[in-house]
Amino acid sequence: MGNAHHSQWHRKHGNSVLPPHKYNPQPPPTTSNSNMLSLPYTHVDTTLRSLAAQAEGFGRFAIGGLHGPLHHVTSLADDGPGSLRNACRRKEPLWIVFEVSGTIQLSSYLNVSSHKTIDGRGQRIKLSGKGLRLKECEHVIICNLEFEGGRGHDVDAIQIKPNSKHIWIDRCTLSDFDDGLIDITRESTDITISRCHFSQHDKAMLIGADPSHVGDRCMRVTIHHCFFNGTRQRQPRVRFAKVHLYNNYIRNWGIYAVCASVESQIFSQHNIYEAGQKKVAFKYLTEQAADKEVGATGTIMSEGDIFLNGAKAGLMAVDVSCNMFHPSEHYPSWTVEAPTDDLKQILLHCTGGHFFVGPAVGPFGALGHNRLLEVRVLL
Repeated sequence: MGNAHHSQWHRKHGNSVLPPHKYNPQPPPTTSNSNMLSLPYTHVDTTLRSLAAQAEGFGRFAIGGLHGPLHHVTSLADDGPGSLRNACRRKEPLWIVFEVSGTIQLSSYLNVSSHKTIDGRGQRIKLSGKGLRLKECEHVIICNLEFEGGRGHDVDAIQIKPNSKHIWIDRCTLSDFDDGLIDITRESTDITISRCHFSQHDKAMLIGADPSHVGDRCMRVTIHHCFFNGTRQRQPRVRFAKVHLYNNYIRNWGIYAVCASVESQIFSQHNIYEAGQKKVAFKYLTEQAADKEVGATGTIMSEGDIFLNGAKAGLMAVDVSCNMFHPSEHYPSWTVEAPTDDLKQILLHCTGGHFFVGPAVGPFGALGHNRLLEVRVLL
């Protein structure tokens, strides 16, 4: 599949059984067409809990609420019985599903505790006003939610800090918050962000708080098969962390696409960078770590990326002494394809959160990324 240096398609199989939820699973599609793109996660919607521990990349161990019961959200209220907030504050593992569609208007950050899956498949759930906060938690999966219209100082759509780990954010749509869309800081690590759609925003994603937080050297994040649609900057901006970007589509940035700052290591692999008015994709910023006497920038390694509409990489020479990481040192396999127009069209149309009723096989598998075969049937 692909060139010899492409990583092999990593496929794991869940063993969960169908819980009593409005969910009609289907087997993954099969094809004999060798020209079809190999895309990740064709099997993760075959049962409701097949998502658990199936992320590619650094967040691959995230199990969410696998070992807990189903919990049904029945209210769009900010708090109270049947609300999402009421479910997320509970301490036991929960697999949270929704029996309603609509907008939840949050008056304050919604804190998510450990061992939770917030599973929006089969409904259309939008969070507005404020966002989710993952604080000192582990094993959280967030799937198929929309985030739009967050207001207030330091209000991010998803804020991951401090000391959170084993997180997977999959198939979410994020736009128009007053601060960031996703911020990952304060030693939060082992995180995967996949198949998300980012738009109508300035600072999309920050990884690494500031040069004083040298503990952020532990952070590791994978971002893949995402579409950054005209977000101005920070796709992402990175301090200290190791970040693997692959098969993303980043277009029409307003300042830069990807920024490497103090001691960061960014492995950019087979991404599509399509320029608007600003042509240079990569930016470097020098900052001084609190425990160092001189400032430093980060490192970007570009492998198989393509640059369209006059885009220029703007790469600096890689310092051989910088100990640039390679993803294979941390996980054995991942799904990566050549950055073709076919891949571009899939990322253009098939990222983010949606609700589909009825059977439809799509490019991300039997449930069409998250265009789910979630046939709404009576319990």
